[in-house]
Amino acid sequence: MKKKMMAAVLTMAMAVAAMAGCGSNSASNDAATTEKAAADGKVYKVGIVQYVDDASLNQIEKAVEAELDAKAKELGVTFDYKDYTYNGQADSSTLNQIATDLVAEDVDVIIPIATPTAMIMQAATEENQIPVVFSAVSDPVTAGLVESMDKPGSNITGTSDALNTEAVMDLMFAANKDIKKVGLLYNKSQDSSTVPIQDAKDYLDKKGVEYVEKTGTTNDEISLAADALVAAGVDAVFTPTDNTVMTAELAIYEKFVEAGIPHYAGADSFALNGAFCGFGVNYVDLGTATADIVVDILVNGKDPATTAVQTMSNGIATVNTDVASQLGIDYSVFDGMCEKVVEIQTAEEFE
Repeated sequence: MKKKMMAAVLTMAMAVAAMAGCGSNSASNDAATTEKAAADGKVYKVGIVQYVDDASLNQIEKAVEAELDAKAKELGVTFDYKDYTYNGQADSSTLNQIATDLVAEDVDVIIPIATPTAMIMQAATEENQIPVVFSAVSDPVTAGLVESMDKPGSNITGTSDALNTEAVMDLMFAANKDIKKVGLLYNKSQDSSTVPIQDAKDYLDKKGVEYVEKTGTTNDEISLAADALVAAGVDAVFTPTDNTVMTAELAIYEKFVEAGIPHYAGADSFALNGAFCGFGVNYVDLGTATADIVVDILVNGKDPATTAVQTMSNGIATVNTDVASQLGIDYSVFDGMCEKVVEIQTAEEFE
């Protein structure tokens, strides 16, 4: 009996030692864990939360989902996002409820699209530390989402669509060097608009060009603001990556066209919906990069706190050729001023 007991004790001791030996090589352990996850067909629950329906944000969501599907096939895992995808319709109460639901569903990661969504998801995960990987946040530092772009801190990181406002204004004055008055159209409650609007003011002040600010928080208010800019006799209008104006663009662009006023904005989706020119990042690339960060965190164990926020290349001018023709603008002057010029026609969504 004693021999049997001693043998059992020795067997347990050898097992413990073997387990300890495995833990001594963290790099090998991580690699083995990743391979095992792939072999076991592990399922990751991925929450995707969109701020509101608009062409840019829809484009990002589709790109995120397409990349997750591609990576799932490559790695032999499953990213279950279909059961956890929501749209807040620009309503903070709805977004807060979505956050509560995702936490209760114990998702493995949350992907908020746009700044207001990211802020609500961040607040909801402060205690549980569910990783948050945002997309299309123009200024994550000013919004208080991250400590710095290189080292976000806490459980959050993502991708930024920060706008090069000076480049947009350069295009504006290249197309018409005689501009005397510029309209600034935006939602003053959106953090994504704060910095670029100030940058636009600084740019115009240096040029000695007058500007008129009009703001709104709803489609109706944006429509009235557009009417006010037309009445003020502005020569051009600038809007940053502002989701409120984006959702209203299809309803207001004809006002500007009829008045002979080109609308310059911070994303290609504005041009798709009727603005003369959208300048900014490629949102398919942005969504793809966002999904890649998610995969790195879930599958490879990357720490969001030390994963740098990615800022995308920001030099594509998208011109609405229908509107350019009606306004009589020769946009060939844009050649050489940006990464490339893309021609587009008015539509509700990207194909």
